[in-house]
Amino acid sequence: MSILDEQALTLSIDPLRVEELKADDIVPMWRQRLRIFMHNKLAIASVTYLILVLIFCYVGPLFYHTNQTNQAIALSAVWDAHPSAAHWLGTDSSGFDELGRIMYGGEYSLTLGMLAGLITIIVGTIYGMVSGFVGGVVDTVMMRILDAFLSIPYLFLLISLFTIFSRSTTFLIIIIGVTGWWANARIIRGDALLIKKLEYTQAATAMGARKWHIIRRHVFPNSISNIVTVATFSVADAILFLSALGFLGLGILPPQTDWGTMLQNGTAQISNGYWWEIYPLALVFILVVVSINYIGDALRDTFEVRLLER
Repeated sequence: MSILDEQALTLSIDPLRVEELKADDIVPMWRQRLRIFMHNKLAIASVTYLILVLIFCYVGPLFYHTNQTNQAIALSAVWDAHPSAAHWLGTDSSGFDELGRIMYGGEYSLTLGMLAGLITIIVGTIYGMVSGFVGGVVDTVMMRILDAFLSIPYLFLLISLFTIFSRSTTFLIIIIGVTGWWANARIIRGDALLIKKLEYTQAATAMGARKWHIIRRHVFPNSISNIVTVATFSVADAILFLSALGFLGLGILPPQTDWGTMLQNGTAQISNGYWWEIYPLALVFILVVVSINYIGDALRDTFEVRLLER
């Protein structure tokens, strides 16, 4: 028997009143956030799909064995072969198994996209919070620098950098990460400007709290909704930009590959009727980007304080 039931017997409270008291129990914040996220069916479907894609790309090659690195062996295979029992999605114009190629390219696209997105959100969050909270001349100078960066066409900048320098995987991650945070910084700065004017922040300042303490204890926790949302979109953007570079022929150097490079190769063969070289990959790629965006929308609602119970 619960404590509330004992109280009901002791005080002769009506059973319906007991149920009301139970309903009024405080629900942990993490459970409230989980409940909000679970109500978004598209987000649940997106998470399920992303998990399946991750298993497909990272675990699939352990069971579906294909050559994806030895060009000499690939050249001895049949080029542009139709789907068959030997090659479930056929082969591409280089003789590589297409299904295995999607797995292999997905490992690079997803890994590079997530790492670049992580760098993007870390740099953008720090820059935006410092600029918005410190304010004054510091904010003005930092924003003018940011405006100068934003005036440069982003894709053109990436193409220029990859044309001048190497195209190693490490360089891809660093360049996409350190050049993709500009828009994120403006969003986080807006949160910092708003939060520093609120009563509890001004009270902490009046009590002598240091700026870094206020940023860590007040600005960051109350900006987590936008930070998490921007982080998910940053990962999707990084995957898109990596694929765009690959589509333009500036992606990962062969025999390594990414989804953008595969799409570029597939479009050159689609006129010959080799549909398996583009349509399956295009479907996987589009659904990955859309799923990440749906998850970002759901996380924005999940971390929205106004949707939590008091």
